[in-house]
Amino acid sequence: MPHWIDILIFIIYFLAMLAVGFYFANKHTDERDYYTGSGKLSASHVGLSVVATDVGGGFSIGLGGVGFTMGLSGSWLLFTGLIGAWLSAVFLIPRVFDWQQKRGRHFLTLPQVFGYLYDKKVALVAAVICIIGYTGFTSSQFLAGAKLSTAAFPAIDSQTMLWIMGAIAVFYTMLGGMKAVIYTDTVQWIILLGGLMLVAIPMSYYKLGGMQGILPYLSEDMLSLKNISWQQIVNWSVTIIPIWFVGMTLYQRIFACKDVKTAKKAWYFAGVLEWPLMAFTGVILGMMAKVAIEQNLVAVPGGTLNDVELGLPLLIKNILPIGLTGVVMAAYLSAVLSTADSCLMAASGNIVGDLIPKSKKKTQKSIIRLSKLSTLLLGILAILLASTMQNVLSLMLYAYAFMVSGLLVPVVAALILKKPYPLAALVSMLIGGGVSIGLIIAKTKLPYGLDANVFGLTAALLSFTLTALCCEKLLNKTN
Repeated sequence: MPHWIDILIFIIYFLAMLAVGFYFANKHTDERDYYTGSGKLSASHVGLSVVATDVGGGFSIGLGGVGFTMGLSGSWLLFTGLIGAWLSAVFLIPRVFDWQQKRGRHFLTLPQVFGYLYDKKVALVAAVICIIGYTGFTSSQFLAGAKLSTAAFPAIDSQTMLWIMGAIAVFYTMLGGMKAVIYTDTVQWIILLGGLMLVAIPMSYYKLGGMQGILPYLSEDMLSLKNISWQQIVNWSVTIIPIWFVGMTLYQRIFACKDVKTAKKAWYFAGVLEWPLMAFTGVILGMMAKVAIEQNLVAVPGGTLNDVELGLPLLIKNILPIGLTGVVMAAYLSAVLSTADSCLMAASGNIVGDLIPKSKKKTQKSIIRLSKLSTLLLGILAILLASTMQNVLSLMLYAYAFMVSGLLVPVVAALILKKPYPLAALVSMLIGGGVSIGLIIAKTKLPYGLDANVFGLTAALLSFTLTALCCEKLLNKTN
């Protein structure tokens, strides 16, 4: 049974998050203010929010599991995040501001960008892809939070904790909008890094007997950065790097910046925080969890650890003293909430901004009320989906794969080509996203151990190219 001090820290933390939501509840002037903070947020706040959203609970828990099985080589998972962030800063961000200026008004969602670049049909399909993808992504965060909490507080079953976690994230996001998300993300990321680097790692290192106690339990492969296959590098790269070009949560933060310079600064900052800072912190804690179990310092329920993602929560529960357990668990739950709230905002923005027809009769207050309602309903749906899943990293990467396969090719085409091809964009989105999700649902065993996303992207690229060529031929004939 957890100590009352740890429980009290948990309660205070959650109440603080809800308080932020209530503080911003009635401070939204219009739809843009609710979804992008009116484009006036600083680079530091946006940068911390970007990395808090991208890494979040899914990668935090996932990194622990990868470190448990792969060792230091698992850090390459987030190296792809650094590459994606910096490539996006160089190639995407300037173009987004340029498109916005030419459009004559601000973007609120990624599908609005697709509507400007192509047409309404392409924007509609993009909205559906974003909603499905980010609902799944939100579910992965709720599942991560339930795993953490249940390992720390076994008296509460995972389903109950899932609903508690989900309700808190949904309500403060629904009430506070993007400002609540950005400011809570900033606090949550500081808590996360402080809790892990200044508390969890030093305390675990001490309890495990320092290097003399740790090294005998780790193989050379676990201590090497080369313990990784080329297939794994390809799978991670193809899934994670492109998300920086198609992630609705990331576009919302671009829109929240006042200019190109602010956005670029935020993205460079976020990249460094992902790798090496968070990457090695996560995998090292996963490795320490493995050592602690082999040293019999951590009691595993049933005697066998069937889910490696539970190793890290069990380490925190068994190694850290009273009070510090609550602090570090709150830090991990910070990561969970920081991603969940952003994904909810993204999906809600797609529904209100892209699916529901605009009407001149609607006031800004009615639009904000509608935005809050859609956030609430999507949050409930995400919790229900999470209740049917088991693996955090898998659920998260499935959502990534679907969005990347469906959205990346049209974005890259807009960056490279001088001429838009709406039909080609539409076909590539349907085929790319369809191939990825179809292979995932069918659980198809793919050649060379590659992920479904690789084949989805290939199909999207081929379909775009062939359709664009056909359009050019038809145009030349008519001329």
